[in-house]
Amino acid sequence: MPTPLRGICSMATRGLLDELAAAYTQRTDVPVSFVAVGGVEAARRVADGEQFDVVALASDAIDKLVAAGRLDAAGKVDIVRSEVGIAVPADAQPPGIATEDAVRHAVRAAARIAYSTGPSGVALIALFERWGIADDIRGRLVQAPPGVPVGSLVARGEAALGFQQMSELIGVEGIRLLGPLPPEIQIVTTFSAALGLGAAQPAEVRSLLDFMASDDSAEAKRRHGMAPAPQR
Repeated sequence: MPTPLRGICSMATRGLLDELAAAYTQRTDVPVSFVAVGGVEAARRVADGEQFDVVALASDAIDKLVAAGRLDAAGKVDIVRSEVGIAVPADAQPPGIATEDAVRHAVRAAARIAYSTGPSGVALIALFERWGIADDIRGRLVQAPPGVPVGSLVARGEAALGFQQMSELIGVEGIRLLGPLPPEIQIVTTFSAALGLGAAQPAEVRSLLDFMASDDSAEAKRRHGMAPAPQR
């Protein structure tokens, strides 16, 4: 039995990477598994020295771990581009979200607004600040704890409006996914992967990374609400 490869990723890519890991194992007989946690927690574990063969996180988080000497810069590949979507409780009257003005109106009208940690959450707060409504809605903002899906807060009625990566909202019971943010305010995160320094099988990890970035993985990426990332 080949030695298994162990990876860590954020929740946004959990479903996709589980599928790609299974597909790679079927092709090569090399077992691959990913631990999925909040992106901030994943970056902390790698920065603290926990050993993984492959790490898949937002591209800027990968770059920081490369700079810290935890990942191999030469092996970095971009995997997917992920957009932010909007959800409401399944039984709620859905607001319009087709334009920037419509989304701003929906945010101002919502009793509570849920959003995630990580780069998309930071960008969303920056958008609210640009709109000049951040102070007005601050008391109605609910940030999901790391690793807790925004969709679960919306489904439980703890938020009337939820923003998170489309991949994390697809298929969540109890919510209605309205769609992605309109193009003029869309928040796009590129998720990348890299070889962990000290990996026992660097050549096998590079083969896995090539597969994750290849055209053969494109359809799976679309099924999970993401788009293949252009290769550098």
